[in-house]
Amino acid sequence: MASTSNAGEAGYNGLEQATAGLPAEVYFDSRHYELELRRLWYRHWLYVGRSSEVARPRAFRTFEIGDQRVLLLRDDEGVLQGFHNTCRHRGAALCREPAGVMPSGGIVCPYHAWSYSQQGDLLRTSSKNQSGFAADDYPLYSIRVREWQGFVFMTLSDDPLPFETQFDLPLNRLDDWPLVDLVVGHTLEKTIRCNWKIFWENYNECLHCPGVHPQLSRLVPLYGRGLQDERDDPHWSAHRDDPDPKYKGGVRDGARTWSLTGQVTGIPFKNVSASDAKLGHVYMTALPSAFIVGHIDYVRVVRLRPLGPEVTELRVEYLFSRETLTKPGFDLTNIVDFTNNVMTEDAAVCELNQRGLHAAPHARGVVMPEEYLIQRFHVWLQSELART
Repeated sequence: MASTSNAGEAGYNGLEQATAGLPAEVYFDSRHYELELRRLWYRHWLYVGRSSEVARPRAFRTFEIGDQRVLLLRDDEGVLQGFHNTCRHRGAALCREPAGVMPSGGIVCPYHAWSYSQQGDLLRTSSKNQSGFAADDYPLYSIRVREWQGFVFMTLSDDPLPFETQFDLPLNRLDDWPLVDLVVGHTLEKTIRCNWKIFWENYNECLHCPGVHPQLSRLVPLYGRGLQDERDDPHWSAHRDDPDPKYKGGVRDGARTWSLTGQVTGIPFKNVSASDAKLGHVYMTALPSAFIVGHIDYVRVVRLRPLGPEVTELRVEYLFSRETLTKPGFDLTNIVDFTNNVMTEDAAVCELNQRGLHAAPHARGVVMPEEYLIQRFHVWLQSELART
């Protein structure tokens, strides 16, 4: 495909020329959706929620991805266990409730009362005749669970990639934030009528920012230029020595965080570096399910979960220090209303994108030079789908 932009100078982030996007049908075809579930979603580490949701002994919660149902249980030793939510007898679901506390020390199937230990071992059945039956051969189907900094991740893979490789940055990148001690102060949940990839493509470019996110573009002036990074401008060096945020990135002069006023509402985290504080946001991404954003006074966690070829669940958790949540006069809306508005704007344009994809002559879209991160996402996606 011929280029439609001037070549960038040395150090330019963008592509040398516009390239072809993915075939349109991969955003709505049910067979392709099932392939993505098997080769991406069932293989990768997926963000479930905060450890605090299953903090006490015998606390449990369930989680669904595709047609797979998972049970997470905190045992009496404090270890988080993970199982398929399936009894080994005839496959009944073990837990009907989305969350709660086990009434007994073990897991009891509500159908035929097969009983399992908190570690998944079969303890007893309801059969009166167990001739030729070995209970040791019928433990629950276990899954891998990982707790990291107060976050719970799980994978259905028997041979997953190392957890550390799930993120685009080293795991210690957010060590200046007290992640493990933070508390969920607010949650936004939305059902978006779009394919999950549409959301990630929108996340990976800012050409839409000036028209779609006017408040955000005023807060982060570089976004207002349709750019995410200083070197996304093919002529970035013309402003190499200009500290103005519209060229260097970060929040506007006088602002400190993502909020309606641009000012902190919570108690600032004391160990955040001066450079990160000036930037106003540090992103850490774990494809395909989540990203984490560190701000000076709160942390935002966004989780995606595909519900079908053209439906995606969006969940946004706002994490604060306990001191912030109990601070007299703390105004949660200054933060939440701003970022919820950004996420709602994103959801609306993602749905707009999805609605146009069924046009008969639309074989595929175009990835423009500034959308180099989308091109990287497509390469990652195709690589994962090719992995057998």
